Amino acid sequence: MSHKFYVPARPRLQRSELAVPGSSPKMFEKALNSKADYVFLDLEDAVSPNDKISARENVIKALKEINWREKGKTISVRINSLDTHYMYSDLIEIVEQAGDKMDTILIPKAGTASDVYMVDCLLTQIETNKKFKNKIGIECLIETALGMSNIKEIAKSSNRLEALHFGVADYAASLRARTVVIGGLNPNYPGDQWHHGLSQLVMTCRAYGLRAIDGPFGDFNDPDAYVESAKRAAAIGIDGKWAIHPSQIELANKVFSPPETELNKAKRILEELEKVAKEGRGAAQLDGRMIDAASARMAENIVNINKLIQGD
Repeated sequence: MSHKFYVPARPRLQRSELAVPGSSPKMFEKALNSKADYVFLDLEDAVSPNDKISARENVIKALKEINWREKGKTISVRINSLDTHYMYSDLIEIVEQAGDKMDTILIPKAGTASDVYMVDCLLTQIETNKKFKNKIGIECLIETALGMSNIKEIAKSSNRLEALHFGVADYAASLRARTVVIGGLNPNYPGDQWHHGLSQLVMTCRAYGLRAIDGPFGDFNDPDAYVESAKRAAAIGIDGKWAIHPSQIELANKVFSPPETELNKAKRILEELEKVAKEGRGAAQLDGRMIDAASARMAENIVNINKLIQGD
């Protein structure tokens, strides 16, 4: 390992992330009682310009009156992007009135490290002024060509930063890519055209201690395609995926939870390596295959995810 080390962000279970429009308060209670690990109340793309102000008021009310944490939810708010005149009021009004009730701020269309710095600066001032005990985390959507080209600088931009999300819809628009459905595969491309972006994102997150989250899949009437998309993301190390419809929550939870057989094998690997370590050996065999320190690190990842799921 390199002597240079980035401290991992706070661990949070984020297999499924339910997007809830701030303009639809009737959905808040359903989100609260859902099986989603994460809920973000959205003020950006899911809210029309005519509803931005009222949606902000709805979100403040929901944060103050609903006990999301009691239900085991991590609660986040997606503010409007920095190129709009809504963003500063989103941040100041919501955090000043309900900042002690929220876990993270989700920044859409993050393009440069300075975007994160601006939000971080405002959060720090508000928290200091209001004497909040909790420190609000920051998450960023990488959904433009500019953001992807600056992803490493963004990842290092703030000690509040916890996760990067792959915003496939706006990313496709930014690249002028031809897409059939949000997050879906284009049959004219030989494979998964989103693989490069997701791989870049998960590699960057792991290098700098962040969680890596896959974004939306637009066709919620095609659960099989959603599952396949989630499986491709899980295979390269992504922690979880958005659910834009309640029917996608359980699908994401299942894909991003280690199967019982995988968990049992991980525990056996750790037990066997602990045994040979006491004998002064660094490697061992299990089920006819060599296992070593790298095997232990992979096994520990699985065991640690299970601990989060179990609430340990």
